[in-house]
Amino acid sequence: MVSDREAVANAVDDLVDEAGGWRHVQVGEHRFGGTEFRVGPREIGHVHAWGMVDIAYLRKLRDVLVDAGHTGPHHLLPESGWTTYYVESPDDYDHARWLLRLSYLYHVNALKRTPAGAEEFADVDVAADLDELDPDGAVRDAFERR
Repeated sequence: MVSDREAVANAVDDLVDEAGGWRHVQVGEHRFGGTEFRVGPREIGHVHAWGMVDIAYLRKLRDVLVDAGHTGPHHLLPESGWTTYYVESPDDYDHARWLLRLSYLYHVNALKRTPAGAEEFADVDVAADLDELDPDGAVRDAFERR
């Protein structure tokens, strides 16, 4: 029988494997432990084996996500654009993936607005991928900076 701790660790491993397979994502060790995900020069988030997932957003998007209960303020930097979400069971995997994917798309979209990024990230269809995530209107508006 798999313990709760093992089940969470397995869900975290699955999240690392999946996010690590997204286009242009580099996976490495995070300076405070855990596994970090980067797109170009930007860290989109990191995850710890015990299930804590810290994810970076634009502050406005972060505020909408926290206000809607999708995630919580960052455990150490509650006034920043960072959030903290806890994977407490395998059932939390899909939502953790959704949050991390939203950050990935936000950062890719921002990088695509630069001359070098427009070419480098041309193979990521942010609009189609965002549609697939199907965020509610407030999240979509904050993502699109409306």
